[in-house]
Amino acid sequence: MINLLKTAVSCWNIELSPSAEENFAKYCEMLIKRNKVMNLTAVTEPDAVYLRHFADSLAIASVENLSKKSVIDIGSGAGFPGLPLKIADNSIDLTCLDATKKRVDFIAEVAENCGLSVTAIQARAEEAAAGAHREKYDVAVSRAVASMPVLAELCLGFVKPGGVFIAQKTAKAADEIACSASAIEKMGGKLEKLVPYHIEGNEGEYLLALVRKIGETPKGFPRKFAKIEKQPL
Repeated sequence: MINLLKTAVSCWNIELSPSAEENFAKYCEMLIKRNKVMNLTAVTEPDAVYLRHFADSLAIASVENLSKKSVIDIGSGAGFPGLPLKIADNSIDLTCLDATKKRVDFIAEVAENCGLSVTAIQARAEEAAAGAHREKYDVAVSRAVASMPVLAELCLGFVKPGGVFIAQKTAKAADEIACSASAIEKMGGKLEKLVPYHIEGNEGEYLLALVRKIGETPKGFPRKFAKIEKQPL
């Protein structure tokens, strides 16, 4: 399984240490075991976990150097993409945020078992971005959480001016991303680039949307989630 992952990420010049390989094995085992009693993932075969979760998460490191940076994973779920990025590069100062306590507890348990220092927070994104976590991070990441206009409002408030928000999307989301221009601009960001990628051994074509934070997020944003969904910027 680890060879599948190493092959998949080799094109991005990502090298995994022996300790990282061991921690990916622990993470995979814990994910599959815990998924039997709580809904964490629809992916339950070890090979698929390595390709569809671990390799896919590491795609972010191919477009932005995260070493020694503060990174927040918004809507982290079972820890993707944040935990694989942390396992591959332990210098990342990682915070994982999710609204569900069971998922936050699972993330904390994986981090402890892997000997990783990770902050796991149970909170709604729009509330955290308006409070102590506002414009605190070098990088915000999010994977398959919401539409791009919604993500832009939820996530850019976490990012320092000069930092970056990276959203993982399928290739079909190009039109959706184009429709997010107003929300990105309003929240102090600028779409820097779209990077298509493919993972060897996994079907599907994907996109990374990199949004650079070029100004401060205005006061009053992000709004309440119900309003964000009902009236996207």
